[in-house]
Amino acid sequence: MRRLLMGTVVLLTAACSASGTAARPTVTVTVTASGAPSATSTPSSPPQLVPRPVVAPDGRRCPDHPTPACTGLPPGTKLRTLAANDGPAHRVVKANTVLDGVHVTGDLLIAADNVKIVNSRIDGGIQAQFDGRDYAYSIADSTVGPTGQCLTAPAIGVAHYTAERVLIRGHADGFRDSGDNISIKDSYAKLCSDGTKNYADGVQTFNAGKGFTLDHTTLDMRGVVNYNSPIFFNDRPDGTRDVTVTNNLVMGGNYTIQLHNIHGSLVVRNNLVVDKTWEFAPMSGDCQDTIQFENNHIVTIDQDYRVTSIVRPLTCNGK
Repeated sequence: MRRLLMGTVVLLTAACSASGTAARPTVTVTVTASGAPSATSTPSSPPQLVPRPVVAPDGRRCPDHPTPACTGLPPGTKLRTLAANDGPAHRVVKANTVLDGVHVTGDLLIAADNVKIVNSRIDGGIQAQFDGRDYAYSIADSTVGPTGQCLTAPAIGVAHYTAERVLIRGHADGFRDSGDNISIKDSYAKLCSDGTKNYADGVQTFNAGKGFTLDHTTLDMRGVVNYNSPIFFNDRPDGTRDVTVTNNLVMGGNYTIQLHNIHGSLVVRNNLVVDKTWEFAPMSGDCQDTIQFENNHIVTIDQDYRVTSIVRPLTCNGK
């Protein structure tokens, strides 16, 4: 906004953007009689974060980032158990199958396209890569993983899937990216470790492909014995293409966020790393000119994952 007041030009910049990102100082530029501008800077107010609620279809609500209170199987859902038909697992072989209100006591194997999973509980993990191809599926408002143990296999993978308001528990690895077209949103994962040499990851790439989005998801790796990172992109040199990482709350790991060997577009915006939960640094990344790294911060939270303070901005080099 520009106003002309008695020979003085005043430039006003907003203390906080509409997205609730880091504040900029208000700068006043005064034109002197000689016409030479002089600039002074006044302290800005602390940055404010704009909450983004999670509202599940059954009415469960989180005021900001996802927690177990608004993700996973809706409480009180009546489940029917799907009998194992492939060893201890259940295999789906019919395209467009809808699994609504089911309990899978082992792994869920998907060998058909466009399978939809809602309001369900899977005590193992989801596998959808068979005979050299990846089958597309979606999962929402469901819980994946056991209680009382830690499985080393990924909870959800590996390509052509969407996950929304999913709760992951009892897995060392949460989401696996080994192909194209993955979208994860409004989900929550509490990672674990079985004490072996298997290293935990919230999201991990392995022979990844093109098109990955991680948005408004909470990845908690605190208390894990063996770990890499909640967000771990460190694939082969010609690795992942076109990645968007936005609005997430992450904590733990050696580096909490690792972003290496990513090609095409890379957007890293409005993410929050919980202070002093990492071993080496909050971030390690290839900070090339093409990365869109904006408005990421280090914060503190309470036991309900609510942000209690903003410590400082997070830079791409991790400082």
